[in-house]
Amino acid sequence: MKAIVIAGIQSGTGKTTVSMAVMRCLKNRGRNVAPFKTGPDYIDPKFHKFITGNSSYNLDSWMLDENTLKYLFRKNSMNKDIAVAEGVMGLFDGSGTDGTGSTAHLAKILGVPVVLVVNASGMSESAAAMVMGYRDYDRDVDLRGVIFNRVSGESHYSFLKKAVERDTGVKCLGYLAKNEEIKLRSRHLGLIPVEELDELEEQADALSVSAEETIDIDGIEEIAEINDPENNINGICFPEDAGKGLKIGMAMDEAFNFYYMDNLNLMKESGIDVVEFSPLNDEKLPENIDGLYIGGGFPEVFTEKIAANVSMREEIKQKALAGMPVYAECGGLMYLSTGIIPEDGKFYPAVDFFKCKTRMTKRLQRFGYIEVEYNGIITKAHEFHHTVLEDADETDFNYAYSVRNINRGREWKCGLVKRNVLAGYPHIHFYSNPEFYGEIISLFRKGKADR
Repeated sequence: MKAIVIAGIQSGTGKTTVSMAVMRCLKNRGRNVAPFKTGPDYIDPKFHKFITGNSSYNLDSWMLDENTLKYLFRKNSMNKDIAVAEGVMGLFDGSGTDGTGSTAHLAKILGVPVVLVVNASGMSESAAAMVMGYRDYDRDVDLRGVIFNRVSGESHYSFLKKAVERDTGVKCLGYLAKNEEIKLRSRHLGLIPVEELDELEEQADALSVSAEETIDIDGIEEIAEINDPENNINGICFPEDAGKGLKIGMAMDEAFNFYYMDNLNLMKESGIDVVEFSPLNDEKLPENIDGLYIGGGFPEVFTEKIAANVSMREEIKQKALAGMPVYAECGGLMYLSTGIIPEDGKFYPAVDFFKCKTRMTKRLQRFGYIEVEYNGIITKAHEFHHTVLEDADETDFNYAYSVRNINRGREWKCGLVKRNVLAGYPHIHFYSNPEFYGEIISLFRKGKADR
């Protein structure tokens, strides 16, 4: 088996750009690439899929136990030539100070070698000291190579390579030169998603041409060879008929597209018929559905289109009032509120199922790992949002979640529940605690029985 983890020295060092370059070069060589993303990110996996043609899966060592991580990694690498996992933040940055959830933690669990991306702009021999520190900080991390980003040219790289290989013994695998024309644009929650970028194909082509000239792809494939004695690890699987007979509409368009691929696969594997619909562009819901799954995304960017699609908003409201089950996360909660107030201060109507508004703020309101208790079940989750609930009529709904940030010791209520609708800010990986997923199936079945 071949696998590699591409890690950064810190956020913003260029690991997404380097990961895209390596993946595209491997694909151009005919390799069937299995892409992965460390941690809870939803946006980077979309770039991976765009580059490779294969779905990218999240591997989160805080939300998932080691056995589940290994199972999902091998399951989603099956019949692929090489797995490439992009890291999160800096190599050793995780939850708290024990490294849990970090790229290093994941690499050690999976037994996969690491290639470190170093931003070399304005740097020369100091690069060797930096690589030495990362190499020695945790010797259980198999740091095999370095790729430099934002290098001024071949002579600059030659100097970096000489110093690093001489003083650390870590192999240098090439570089990407400074190129302002190849730059991924960002906004408040990170990179602008693939769905909104018209120029991405041209950028990907230019990136791969540059990478073929300056990155040692052969060297990467050589160090990616790993021993894989645990290829028969069993994962948590629901019976194939757990969701049999359920047809669930899943919101999928430019505004709503934050989903863990393993969640969607689990739904399908447990017998649910998942059909996509667009809250932005479709006039009505799919026919004969038993419930809705509305994930997160960027509804605050598409408030005008949401407001304009009156028929979709009204149908969802009326069917939810009549008992149709809905499970919603983050952006889905915003959509189910009375309306959204972006930073311009203007109010845009939404579904108006929950009597509250959601207002955008300039700073993050919640960011990080959390534990969610629901119906006595505790599952791990993640929050990352700029909105707050405003003008909430708490006689209209109840709170179903007790949420705790274990690192900061903070607790609060979330998870708005009304009739058969459950909506909250937490993003939940169903494999974190499959009992929670069982509750979601029960919610969908209860709604079906009630009608």
